[in-house]
Amino acid sequence: MSSSPTTPPSVDKVDGFTRKSVRKTRQKRAQSSSQFRSQDKPIDLVQLPLLKDVSPQEQPELFLKKVQQCCTLFDFIDTLSDLKMKEYKRTTLNELVDYVTVSRGYLTEQTYPEVVKMVSYNIFRTLPPSDSNEFDPEEDEPTLEASWPHLQLVYEFFIRFLESQEFQPSIAKKYIDQKFVLQLLELFDSEDPRERDCLKTVLHRIYGKFLGLRAFIRKQINNIFLCFVYETEHFNGVAELLEILGSIINGFALPLKAEHKQFLVKVLLPLHTVKSLSLFHAQLAYCIVQFLEKDPTLTEPVIRGLLKFWPKTCSQKEVMYLGELEEILDVIEPTQFVKIQEPLFKQIARCVSSPHFQVAERALYYWNNEYIMSLIEENSSVILPIMFASLYRISKDHWNPAISALIYNVLKAFMEMNSALFDELAASYKSERQREKKKDKDREDLWRKLEDLELKRGIQNSDGVIPT
Repeated sequence: MSSSPTTPPSVDKVDGFTRKSVRKTRQKRAQSSSQFRSQDKPIDLVQLPLLKDVSPQEQPELFLKKVQQCCTLFDFIDTLSDLKMKEYKRTTLNELVDYVTVSRGYLTEQTYPEVVKMVSYNIFRTLPPSDSNEFDPEEDEPTLEASWPHLQLVYEFFIRFLESQEFQPSIAKKYIDQKFVLQLLELFDSEDPRERDCLKTVLHRIYGKFLGLRAFIRKQINNIFLCFVYETEHFNGVAELLEILGSIINGFALPLKAEHKQFLVKVLLPLHTVKSLSLFHAQLAYCIVQFLEKDPTLTEPVIRGLLKFWPKTCSQKEVMYLGELEEILDVIEPTQFVKIQEPLFKQIARCVSSPHFQVAERALYYWNNEYIMSLIEENSSVILPIMFASLYRISKDHWNPAISALIYNVLKAFMEMNSALFDELAASYKSERQREKKKDKDREDLWRKLEDLELKRGIQNSDGVIPT
């Protein structure tokens, strides 16, 4: 990932390698994703008693010792090293998870820095360099984190810690700060979907509990997306970040702040342009709809933005755009619909005319939606003239019989809505077609006359006669 406000310099260049370095084998990439400390000799941890085996008064101190012990990192690439100690740490982490879930009184002021330190030691690491030309998230299997047996429990422990009834953000904010959030956001580029799912929960909890970090988190997500759209087009955690944003947008107070509207227009809409849209389109469409349900006046700039970015050569993306537009039309207000109906249905008419049957089929499905049908019926005098020529022409010669049947149903619906306008358009269309045929015939006759004239000139030249 290229350097940006969200990327500490150490992430861009590690041990002489940059983000643009050519990837090595899958094994080496997995190795570089697992942080551990080199050891000249085997790790030997002092085995502490179980928390349940000591008195309640001793438990907080023992809890801290166990947390400190879990700062020790192991080499998971070497599957045969430190087996006993790896299992001991895993067992200890399991015990800590259970303890923070049910216990009370363990969260002293000394606990916070030790917990954050332990979590930081385990999860914060340099991710392997990613070359998006080699790794295709739609086709390739992701590189799974080798240290996941420990990492998963560390995440679970931290989530339970943040969710504890005794958790005090006023104390924790000294340690869970902007630097911590930046490092957390960096990890969303992990190829391991299990880790990104845990990170999503962690960031959501932090956003909910630390009011002072909310604007900072939104700003950094904004920066990640801008870098993704305009520089790298590679970031593994876009779907997860959008899922968090969907929840955040849902909680926005009204009226919406200018920064939120700007984020919608300047960041979320351009996300539609990237090649990997299919990986996060569902979450992106949800965010867009959440904005429009909050503020219907944003409908016009959103739809005009989608039409501006409409894919020209990718049928798969066109189908996604049509699906998103239907979601928007499901919540659109009639007053907003009137503002965008002309450019919108000009685009739908082009989609209906598409030689790709899935694009045409998805556009024609709009007429199966009762609410959209009611909007079309109220504005049939505007929409029918836009749609008629495309529908009537394709009904005669489309190669796919299923599309022809759908078009017939749409034409029938239009005829029932406004039969007088339908007949007028049909007559006008036929008259126009006759004029076009006559124009074509006149053009052919003209070319034929020119060819005959050229032929005569050629014959005269061959006889030695100079044409006048």
